[in-house]
Amino acid sequence: MDDRIFNGMITKAVGGVYYVDALDGCMCGENVKCAARGIFRNKGISPSAGDFVTVEFCENSEPVITDIHERRNYLVRPPLANLDRIVFVNSTAEPAVNRFILDKLVAIADSKGIEPVIVFTKIDLETAGDLPGIYERIGIPVCTVDNTTGDGAEKLRGLIGGSTVAFIGNSGVGKSSLLNVLYPELQLETAHISRKLGRGRHTTRQVEMFKRDGYIADTPGFSTVDTERYCRISAAELGSAFREFRRFLGECEFSDCAHVKERGCAVKAAVSAGDIAQSRYDSYLRMYEEAQKINDWEK
Repeated sequence: MDDRIFNGMITKAVGGVYYVDALDGCMCGENVKCAARGIFRNKGISPSAGDFVTVEFCENSEPVITDIHERRNYLVRPPLANLDRIVFVNSTAEPAVNRFILDKLVAIADSKGIEPVIVFTKIDLETAGDLPGIYERIGIPVCTVDNTTGDGAEKLRGLIGGSTVAFIGNSGVGKSSLLNVLYPELQLETAHISRKLGRGRHTTRQVEMFKRDGYIADTPGFSTVDTERYCRISAAELGSAFREFRRFLGECEFSDCAHVKERGCAVKAAVSAGDIAQSRYDSYLRMYEEAQKINDWEK
């Protein structure tokens, strides 16, 4: 290989500056500060954490990202590429779990072929109730972790080892505290919940990937409003994004069944029979209503 070129993975992007873990070539094993070619901006492409890239050393200038390799998947917000799993972190108290937001995020992951993992924190304050069972029934790994004692952390570490994983959660759910339990050497900043607002401050300000057994991405906490910008799933694709719906999709009386008001809907029958959780179906209906309002130019 030309010693002026190497391939690597972006671990952090801040204000047009990119940090790349070199995976081969003369810089192998190092984290290199890079710029990016202006052509990406012209094409509307933004290099993101998780991107596999080619970097070249140009004479008398800093290393430059010259190519972004094809992505397996991509999240617009937070900007992340090539994920194997997403760990959705939820607290059982302060703030309590928002079932709709959780279902929406899980559907986004499933629609992109990213394996979801669900974690419930703050179990020392409140139990997770029926929530773990709802998601375990549909094949999603669930962990409950006490961030004060570390109980449950080993199970989660075993689930994500060797993968490229993003930790995503609402502000104040204990995401940074959880990462500190799993990887104490990170020493991530944490913040207490605002008693006035009932939510946490954003202690993580940009996506950053840490190399451990695989790569771990810490992401900024989000508000409920932010989920509108994560991803839009069309009404036609929404049924497939709910994994427990899939085995019933070919059994509806109408081939274009929306699973809302139609006669002979196998999905609605499965809800009535208890084969699909009512809370999950309620989330589907709400997401379907939102999807119907999306303009063609927004899709």
